[in-house]
Amino acid sequence: LEFDLATNLVGQPLVRQQVMKGVREFLENPNPVKPLVMSFHGSTGTGKTYVSTMLIRYLFQRGLQSPYVHHFSPIVHFPHAEQIQQYKESLKHWIQGNLTNCGRSAFLFDEMDKMHPGLIDVIIPFLGPSWVVYGTNYRKAIFIFISNAGGEQINNVTLALWRARKDREEISLQDLEPAISKAVFENPQSGFWKSGIINEHLIDFVVPFLPLKQYHVKQCVISELVQQGLELRPSVIQEVADSIPYFPEEEKLFSSTGCKTVASRISFFF
Repeated sequence: LEFDLATNLVGQPLVRQQVMKGVREFLENPNPVKPLVMSFHGSTGTGKTYVSTMLIRYLFQRGLQSPYVHHFSPIVHFPHAEQIQQYKESLKHWIQGNLTNCGRSAFLFDEMDKMHPGLIDVIIPFLGPSWVVYGTNYRKAIFIFISNAGGEQINNVTLALWRARKDREEISLQDLEPAISKAVFENPQSGFWKSGIINEHLIDFVVPFLPLKQYHVKQCVISELVQQGLELRPSVIQEVADSIPYFPEEEKLFSSTGCKTVASRISFFF
């Protein structure tokens, strides 16, 4: 996993550091006191889903297809605000039942910024440091929250530090945590709004994904060309990278869509 993150994840030094620290400490401990809870934040296309998929692939033989990996999307699984009580019951029973089957289960919650406020608090009993909940030892489970919330604030801080001549490798978690906290945990539109998960400090690792520069987008283009078995033409690499919008308007420093649209743009050139 460490090698894969180092070679295939572009422009995310903090992600590599935080994810490896969290996973290594957790898996090397035969008796963890609580499940591993990580929260991924950043703009679209910066690698949040990519990293969570990679992590699951190394932990479970069948990756996302494993019966012990459970993936939730608010749009798919919890679409109607008026049914929140029903969703709470279903989610609690689903997690409880699956942890009974396998204490080492993983639960991925996508698009937390679209989650109905209050819904996620139903899983609080499964995240804390108790030994047993509902008759089940659940301390070896893994929970990953994925959210675009905080992305704009991470981008603003990264831009301000770039203007202050600070290299992205020098950016620390302390530089970003206050901005993420305000955007994610104090936002009435967020799934974490007034959440006990935050108040009880149940998230072990907040993982910020930085905006990507054109240099990183080119690396994504090369990687995609190799994956598709296509020729590495420097002109195509440059054209694909140039076709993506960048911000802010004056400097055009960071990709507005990260690497998300790279694969679809390559098809225009072949």
